[in-house]
Amino acid sequence: MKPLMLTKHDIMIAGAGVIGLATALKLLESGAKVSILERGQTGMESSWAGGGILSPICPWDYTDAVTRLVHYSTTLFPDWVAALHKATGIDPEYHQCGMTVLPPVDIQNAAAWCATHDVNMRRQILPMPFPADENQRTADGAPDNIEAVVLPGIAQIRNPRLLQALRQRVIQLGGQIVENCCVRDWKIQQNKVLSVQSACGIFTADSYIIAAGAWSQRLLGKHALGLNIQPIKGQMLLFKFDTPPISTIVVKENLYLIPRKDGHLLLGSTLEDIGFDKRITASARQKLLKQAQPILPKLRESPVIRQWSGLRPGSPLNIPTIGRHPELINLYLNSGHFRYGVTMAPASAEILANVLTGSMQHPGLDTSPYQSGWSQSDSLLPIHTML
Repeated sequence: MKPLMLTKHDIMIAGAGVIGLATALKLLESGAKVSILERGQTGMESSWAGGGILSPICPWDYTDAVTRLVHYSTTLFPDWVAALHKATGIDPEYHQCGMTVLPPVDIQNAAAWCATHDVNMRRQILPMPFPADENQRTADGAPDNIEAVVLPGIAQIRNPRLLQALRQRVIQLGGQIVENCCVRDWKIQQNKVLSVQSACGIFTADSYIIAAGAWSQRLLGKHALGLNIQPIKGQMLLFKFDTPPISTIVVKENLYLIPRKDGHLLLGSTLEDIGFDKRITASARQKLLKQAQPILPKLRESPVIRQWSGLRPGSPLNIPTIGRHPELINLYLNSGHFRYGVTMAPASAEILANVLTGSMQHPGLDTSPYQSGWSQSDSLLPIHTML
């Protein structure tokens, strides 16, 4: 490939997933000149592969650092996606459909958490499996009644459409996205990044941001310090019904079913700590089907129309790292969001933009936990510490 000759930009971002695009958008809106280098195609890694649930699965099981960031981010989402839709004509399909959490769940703990955090929750007796109609009820016998937790305020987003809207808006505002352009090395002098060597030339900027998801620690190399971001593979299945077979997101432990308005249904997902391996497997398909069919028997009659995988940027306790590098004064990181990059995107972009621009505006939450990733004491924490 012939090296590209680009003018110097204020800010260069490595990674055009949802975090990189959202960060670029926020900085472009502040008047900065921004370029993004993407190793593949825009938004086609973990950001595209996720289900788009705008909440942690069972939020009462997470740390305050995660739930506070998610809460602030989800308050931004309605206006954020509405503005994207208006500017681009692309509807990200924000939909407040609610989430139903099936047993096993500690209902008392969930109720206490929701009351403390002012989250609307109700306890509901539901038939299990979900009988879609009388024929289904007859085929599977009389359903058992179970007590579930329902969170009616939870919303979802359609990831591919959100990414299309973000990409278009970044370009509309003058941002430059260079695809198939892998970052290879950094030229550093006196604790400052001078330039980036990439597969398509040398890029210079005043400031540099790494938003490369699962590849972020690898990009930093020896400058990663104590950062611990590992690729955690998730495989998902897609079905298509004439009408949505369920009305809310349904969660059972780490399994979730996400209904789209047009009848598509997403089923996910696995958690696989096997490195940078994106191959889909028959064993994962069978495992997901075995777990989901007792919940929604209609899945036995519906073919899988697609299976895919993505590599999440796994981090201890799901806490991302957002802010300036401790040693390199013009290098910043926005990564390690693990399962909730889409969910945390608008808030994470705002936090980093405020740090980079020195803005006095503050998102109203303590951002110090999102700098702790640089000093993780364990270089490789086991997967169970990340869930």
